[in-house]
Amino acid sequence: MKKTAYFCMEFGIDQPLKTYAGGLGYLAGSHFRAAHNLKMPLVGVCMLWSYGYYDQVRNKEGKMKVEYIRKFYDFLEDINVKVHVKICNHDVYVKAYRLNSDVFGTCPIYFLTTDIPENDYLSKTISYKLYDGNHLAHIAQEVVLGVGGYKVLKECGEDIELYHINEAHPLPLAFKMMEEHGKDYVKEHLVFTTHTPVPAGNEVHDIKLLKQMGFFCYVPIEEAEQIGGNPFNLTEAALKLSKKANAVSKLHCDTANKMWGYVKDKCEITYITNAQDRNYWQDKKIKKYAEEYNYDKIKQRKRELKEILFEEVANQTGKIFDPDKLTVVWARRFTDYKRPTLPFYDENRLKKILNENDVQFIWAGKPHPNDINAQVTFNWIISKSRKIKNIAVLTGYELKLSKMLKQGSDLWLNTPRVPNEASGTSGMTASMNGSIHFSTLDGWHVEWAEMFPEDSFTIGDGKVLQDHYEAISMYEQLEYISKELYNTEEWWNKVCNCVNDVVKYFDAERMLKEYAEKMYI
Repeated sequence: MKKTAYFCMEFGIDQPLKTYAGGLGYLAGSHFRAAHNLKMPLVGVCMLWSYGYYDQVRNKEGKMKVEYIRKFYDFLEDINVKVHVKICNHDVYVKAYRLNSDVFGTCPIYFLTTDIPENDYLSKTISYKLYDGNHLAHIAQEVVLGVGGYKVLKECGEDIELYHINEAHPLPLAFKMMEEHGKDYVKEHLVFTTHTPVPAGNEVHDIKLLKQMGFFCYVPIEEAEQIGGNPFNLTEAALKLSKKANAVSKLHCDTANKMWGYVKDKCEITYITNAQDRNYWQDKKIKKYAEEYNYDKIKQRKRELKEILFEEVANQTGKIFDPDKLTVVWARRFTDYKRPTLPFYDENRLKKILNENDVQFIWAGKPHPNDINAQVTFNWIISKSRKIKNIAVLTGYELKLSKMLKQGSDLWLNTPRVPNEASGTSGMTASMNGSIHFSTLDGWHVEWAEMFPEDSFTIGDGKVLQDHYEAISMYEQLEYISKELYNTEEWWNKVCNCVNDVVKYFDAERMLKEYAEKMYI
């Protein structure tokens, strides 16, 4: 394959490196661990966020609040490289650090910061916060990532043959390449991964504002308008400038082709279903006992992992959970279309299931720091949990807690409104640890349920898309699982099948091989 530079606004590499918000970052982390294992010629470019995404902590009432705490990393190598970019016709200096392969077992990644003495205060703040709610700051971040990253790679002597933008955030890279080599060159050297089918996740900005901020480098605004329209749509432009694009699941590919069908001269949109790195996420004993179909050992190991998780539950909430009870977890990016409150659709029925069937529920996840409605919903569930014995809500949802939840749960609940979930990957890593996926027919679950129908549970039929219908389906299955199936020989056989089968297709090494075959060659 060609030597490829992978640009992404976030990387979820390991707990100590707070340069991620959620699934996009987790995916990038698995991408780079698997690429390193397969010895692929890949380098990464990301921002070095001084304050990360945010720290999800509790206020004096025990509800979540947003805090920003400065981060420091002595494992990043200072490579003594600085470049500058033009933002609002003002020089902004960008310093690069490198994460070397031997630190976390990834391909090398260049991290960019503007938080250096050479810049004025406003320029320093560009690299303060991931997904800054100020849209001017966010545009500046995209210029630094795309243009600054391109210049850093040149300065470091990286002989890049192909550029891969993961989401459209680094799109200024394409205009810098166009400025230097022309549009035809860009279309031969750029590939694009689109993720979200939700309109809010596809950025649109006033074209004059983007021009003023340096988004198009020295490409004339008239030419930029022909590519992305006015107002300027980043995803539409990326589809026109790329050699090839990919969606992140089979269903998402259908959705993306319909969604962007009006775009003339767009590149082909194929699909590569997301996957996660089993070497990072999977408990080694769970893997061993599942391969042996040793029900007693895997049951004992799940109990041990539950006890680790329940220590955290007790520490945060003061609730003592029982490792012998069916434990259901809802944990992911906290946003409306994922429907975190669906289990409360019929609160009395939920309480009856919890009280009569030995079921426990845990919620976790991070709302966007500027999504006040999502934060209110999160805190509403906290309030509900105080009145219901077998419910807990955890804060601090980052890589460490995510792994703890996936290894310690029995059922991984996923409730997005179809077809808003492009892929979703949390259920893959849960399944690798014997937590059975329990989901609506969206994202990767469509393929999982089709290939291995006995390895998961499906909510609804993917056709009747109503909260009422899907909630009833969820309750009925929860009642069956908890009363008839959980902790039987049939259950543990299902768990072992789940652990063994998920890595056949949803391990990141399969994903990287597909990228090499479909995008990088």
